[in-house]
Amino acid sequence: MRKLDEREDSSAAPPLTAAPSIAVQFFLIPLAVVGVIVLVYGGFRMLVSNERTPEEFLHDVRVGGRDRRWPAAYELSRLLVDPKVQTEHPGLGPAIVQAFADSVGDDPRVRRYLALAIGRLESLPPGAVDALLVALDDPDSETCISVIWALAAIGDPTVVDDVEGMYLSDDAGVRKMAVYALGVLPPDDRAATLRNALDDNAPDVRWNAAVALARHGRDEGLTVIGRMLDREYVERNVRRTQTTDSTIDPIASVMMSGLQAVGSLRASVLRSEVEKLSRTDASLRVREIALRTLELLGSSRAEVQRRS
Repeated sequence: MRKLDEREDSSAAPPLTAAPSIAVQFFLIPLAVVGVIVLVYGGFRMLVSNERTPEEFLHDVRVGGRDRRWPAAYELSRLLVDPKVQTEHPGLGPAIVQAFADSVGDDPRVRRYLALAIGRLESLPPGAVDALLVALDDPDSETCISVIWALAAIGDPTVVDDVEGMYLSDDAGVRKMAVYALGVLPPDDRAATLRNALDDNAPDVRWNAAVALARHGRDEGLTVIGRMLDREYVERNVRRTQTTDSTIDPIASVMMSGLQAVGSLRASVLRSEVEKLSRTDASLRVREIALRTLELLGSSRAEVQRRS
C-alpha cells in the first residue's frame, strides 16, 4: 500500500517538474525560430536597401556575367528617371553611350536598356545620337523600338528622316513606335508618313498615327480617332498578352488617347461620342477624361460664340 502511495506521489510530481521543459518546447523554441527569421529577413532587407551606385551597375554591364549584365542595364535605366542621379554623377552619360556603342552584337536585352538610359539623359554627351542612329539597323526589333523611343525622347529634329524610314519595317511594333516618335519630334509639314500610317494594317499603328497628327494640330485622323472612342471596336482590335501589366487596361488606354486627341483638336464633331462616354462607359477613368474633354470642347464653342 505504501508503495502504491509512493507510486502515486511520484506520478503526480512530473507535471510540476516538466513545466520548464514544456515552456521551452512550446514558447522559447518558437521564439528563437522567429528571432532567427527576423534576423535573416532584416539582413536581407539591409542588403536590398543598400542601393548600389550607377557606376557599379555600369561596371556589371561591362564585365558582369550574362545573368548580371542585363539586370544591371535595367537598373541603370531605372535610376536615370531621377534627374538628381545625373547631377550627382556627371561622368555617367558618356560612359553609358560608350557602353552602348561597345555592345553591338551583344545580349539584346543589354542594348535595349542602355538605349532607354541614353534617352533619359538630361545632358546629352557627344556622339549619343549617332550611336542610336547606327543601332536602327539592329536585327533585334525590340532594340530598334527602344532606340526609336530614345531618339524621340531626345527630340533632335535632324533624326526625323531616319525615324520616318523605320516606318518601312515589316515589324508592326517598330512601325508603331516610329509613328509615335514622329508625333513627338518637331513636325514635318508634309506629314506624309503619318497620313499613310492611317491606313496601316495594324490598328494600333493607325491609332498612333491619328494621335500623332493631332499632336501637330492636324485633323486628317479624325475618322480613326472616332473609332478609338468606340469601346466595342477597340475591344475587337486590342490584343491582350500575358506580359501586359494587369494594372493597365489597354482598352481604356486607347480610348483615353482618343479623347485627348479630340481635346487637343477641339473636335466638336465628336462631341456626341464624348458625351456618351462621359455618362455610360464602363471605365471610370475614361468617364473622367471624357468630362475633361467636354470642358475643352465647351470652352472652344463659347469662344466661337463670343467672336461671332
